[in-house]
Amino acid sequence: MKQRHFSMLRDFHLADWFTLANAFCGTGAVFSAMRFLQDGNVRYLLIGMALIPLAFVFDALDGRIARWRKVSSTLGRELDSLADVISFGVAPAALAYACGLQGGWDWIVLSYFVGCGVSRLARYNVTAETLADGGDKVTYFEGTPIPTSVAIVGLLAWLAWSDRIGAALPFGMLQLGPWQLHPLVLVFALSGSLMISKTIRIPKP
Repeated sequence: MKQRHFSMLRDFHLADWFTLANAFCGTGAVFSAMRFLQDGNVRYLLIGMALIPLAFVFDALDGRIARWRKVSSTLGRELDSLADVISFGVAPAALAYACGLQGGWDWIVLSYFVGCGVSRLARYNVTAETLADGGDKVTYFEGTPIPTSVAIVGLLAWLAWSDRIGAALPFGMLQLGPWQLHPLVLVFALSGSLMISKTIRIPKP
């Protein structure tokens, strides 16, 4: 049988389209951060930040729809993780950079945050069957889920709305050796560290 173009899309379930909408929102947030850096209009920054909670809604709906339709797949789980990396890992880091966390140490911390998110999702995918304890459902998360970064984006949105970004960021800036550090970026360090914790167990709804 001749393969048709875009035939891969024929294997997608309804929940997978909500997962793609999640990724679409995250990508839009990254572009919004870039646009803000280009012309300085804070409206673009706020739009990008608003897309992250919307991505969270799509992320919650895809799981509910999959359970409602009693359809789940390895493809769907991988899609979900890839979308989450964009929307709740890369996008928050890009928005933080746009807000002024642009020192050399800030780069390292933001990259650490994204790396923790990627590691947490990869670990979840490979251990899901074990965590399910022989059942069909994972009963708890090891480490905080990556969508918790929505809270950090909320903080950044409040700062942007209050015109406290750039040189006006809370806690100022420190010169540590050759690079600069904004203490505010440590919020990302804490969030990343909590994501990769094996001792924190959060019940999964």
